[in-house]
Amino acid sequence: MAEIFEIIMVLCFGASWPMNIMRSYRARTAKGKSLAFLVMIEIGYVAGIISKFVNEAYMADFGSKWYVLVFYCINFVMVGIDMILYFRNVMLDKKAAAAA
Repeated sequence: MAEIFEIIMVLCFGASWPMNIMRSYRARTAKGKSLAFLVMIEIGYVAGIISKFVNEAYMADFGSKWYVLVFYCINFVMVGIDMILYFRNVMLDKKAAAAA
């Protein structure tokens, strides 16, 4: 039962990241974004991934529960994409400030 709630949590987080990525891409500014927040989320996903590998019960039944780890990895990648966009947007903000 706990795994079902974990999956729901990871899916809900995962559903929000594509929207956030599109918003970052379209906004073309880093204003209102927090790099510290993104880093903390990435650290959280790394901790979640590591927790799966060190959990003996999970690893013993990995063949039927691999998908939980996949969702953590997908979310980690999406946050990474948002971080890349953050740095792109910081550069765009600097260019806009220099042009003004």
